[in-house]
Amino acid sequence: MERLGTGIGWRPEIANAVERMPGIDWVEAVAENLCPGHLPESLLRLRERGVTVIPHGVSLGLGGADRPDAARLTALAERAEALGSPLVTEHIAFVRAGGPLTASPLLEAGHLLPVPRTRDALDVLCENIRIAQDALPVPLAVENIAALISWPGEEMSEGQFLYDLVDRTGVRLLIDVANLHTNHVNRGEDPAKALDELPVEAIAYVHVAGGFERDGVWHDSHAHPVPQPVLDILSDLASRVTPPGVLLERDENFPEPGELERELVAIRGTLERAGAQAPKSSLPEPVAPRETAADTGADINTDPARQRLALAQTALLSALVGGTPVPEGFDRVRLGVQARALAAKRADVVAKVAEELPQILAEGYRPAFLAYAQGHPMTGGYRRDALDFAEHLLLAGRPEDAETRRRLRDWWLERSGPAPLSGHPAARLARATRRVLLRR
Repeated sequence: MERLGTGIGWRPEIANAVERMPGIDWVEAVAENLCPGHLPESLLRLRERGVTVIPHGVSLGLGGADRPDAARLTALAERAEALGSPLVTEHIAFVRAGGPLTASPLLEAGHLLPVPRTRDALDVLCENIRIAQDALPVPLAVENIAALISWPGEEMSEGQFLYDLVDRTGVRLLIDVANLHTNHVNRGEDPAKALDELPVEAIAYVHVAGGFERDGVWHDSHAHPVPQPVLDILSDLASRVTPPGVLLERDENFPEPGELERELVAIRGTLERAGAQAPKSSLPEPVAPRETAADTGADINTDPARQRLALAQTALLSALVGGTPVPEGFDRVRLGVQARALAAKRADVVAKVAEELPQILAEGYRPAFLAYAQGHPMTGGYRRDALDFAEHLLLAGRPEDAETRRRLRDWWLERSGPAPLSGHPAARLARATRRVLLRR
């Protein structure tokens, strides 16, 4: 694994500032926000200067019960090739559930949700990662995630789960020390114990980010300064092994460039101080996968495990976004916190992808969307969600103000496209909706 150095998450809002920041060796960009044929000029300029760019996926759902979607894998591979990246990264998480495995509607979380640390989940994750590794042109690294909730009946600690994952697949790890802190506050897990158990030699790079605590719950916001406890975990990790790269993540509420630069200085200082204690060795070699028949998939059928995992993940996601009963063994209060956080994030993202909606609805946007979200799970991504929300309001005769309702109707009609020609029930429903709204 090549040395990456110190990096920062590239976002369009801070693109110009990132180009001017001193000491930036590499950047990471959200893969789903990039189009290989039309890369942002800022990223192209960074590449020309020799700055490494790594695509960071958020929608693959490697921890889900389904096998990875071939189209999503192809898209991730195309971005890696377009950027000349040395590796790609994704998350150990599930982001959707339902569908054919459960004979139920497909539900989208719009967020990274934790997988249960069970043998079933590990078997499925290992096979999914092997499928991804075979489809990608460069090595894959997977990230530990932050969580507000814990699964009942878990069979392994986080460190043990990651160790077995690396042992069976040879996958690299992207260790997020902010997520270790989040799980310490929210789930009582000891970051030092996790670092003791996980294979530090498999680390590709490290994430550092900020968050905030409210009512005893830590929210991994990526919109606040990096707190000292996160730097302390980084120091602990760096005293054990020299990480090939460390990256500062910031996704929202961007401060002045000088503040980001000061955070980078603090990260470098933490690494330098811990470096005196780190093992004096060259970069560790990646772990070779353990080649056994069961672990390579030669004599193992993961379908029963996928079925069990699908049912469990669908029950959890349905409770979080659809208002169904809380599955047995989960903390109801904590599940309520997670459900509200998912709805709030959904409202924020819809406001970004369809920025006209909060402009049209003004102060009424957020309460109306949160009320809508309680009974209407997302099933087709955020852009579809925005259209469905507007349609829901209009069919209910809202907003009450006639001029606001007219503007919302015009927005929906313009973006919903021409009436579909097929005889599919969804197409017939779309045509009927348009007829109703055109009469209003």
